[in-house]
Amino acid sequence: MSTLSSLLAPAKINLYLHVVGKRADGFHLLDSLIVFAGTGDYLTVSPHGDLVLEIDGPFSSGLQHEADNLVLRAARDLAEIAGIDARAHIRLTKNLPIASGIGGGSADAAATLRALAEFWRLDIDGQVLRDLALRLGADVPVCLDGGPSFIAGIGEEIIPAGQMPAAWLVLVNPRVPTPTPQVFKARRGGFSAEARWSTPPADAAALASYLKDRSNDLTEAAITVAPIIRDVLAAIGTTADCLLARLSGSGATCFGLYADGPAAETAAAEIRHRHPDWWVVPAPI
Repeated sequence: MSTLSSLLAPAKINLYLHVVGKRADGFHLLDSLIVFAGTGDYLTVSPHGDLVLEIDGPFSSGLQHEADNLVLRAARDLAEIAGIDARAHIRLTKNLPIASGIGGGSADAAATLRALAEFWRLDIDGQVLRDLALRLGADVPVCLDGGPSFIAGIGEEIIPAGQMPAAWLVLVNPRVPTPTPQVFKARRGGFSAEARWSTPPADAAALASYLKDRSNDLTEAAITVAPIIRDVLAAIGTTADCLLARLSGSGATCFGLYADGPAAETAAAEIRHRHPDWWVVPAPI
């Protein structure tokens, strides 16, 4: 065993999200396209005689007083399946806002499974690992998979979406948490149809065109929980060269879609200047 270099737990972005039904147990059925941005939390694993989690980074304070979290649960559950003692020092650098609709906790759990499977040199069946990921949370399997994917069911059905065109996002969060249960509780209205496509978009403009025919069905509910989301969407949408402005997941993080890095960097600088208290990060997908 040796210290692993930092492993990125990337932000998970819902480019569109349709609520297509509801199960008898209350869980909603989804149709969504998920991509991963080139920014996120970082996880480092090193030897230790026990299981220890150290959290640092700009958003660490929101997790410091938790008695338990998905990273520790993932580590313990993986060790139990492998029949070994859970021994490791895990350092989580928390760069992503908490309860922000970009899958930070799920991405952290998935990165933990990947990192510890390598660190402990486990020969573990891929399906066993995917089943464990699903027990940790509906978004963890797609984060474990790590590629552009359509998801169905409550998130456990993963359909590869193929190669995405080169494009950039500007992620913007007003530093207001929007817990997913609150957003779903606030949702009103019926259900949408599935909207997966079979022909990949050729470029960022084509991707934006595809997405404009789809939506995030949680947007109005999220605005009910956090009205500032409407201001965030407006701020993104008025930047130059923005192809699309949309909420990710249950929010409050929104994203702008841009054709290239310079356009995204320019837009991010403009939003930061106008709203210095917001979290603003440009990143490729």
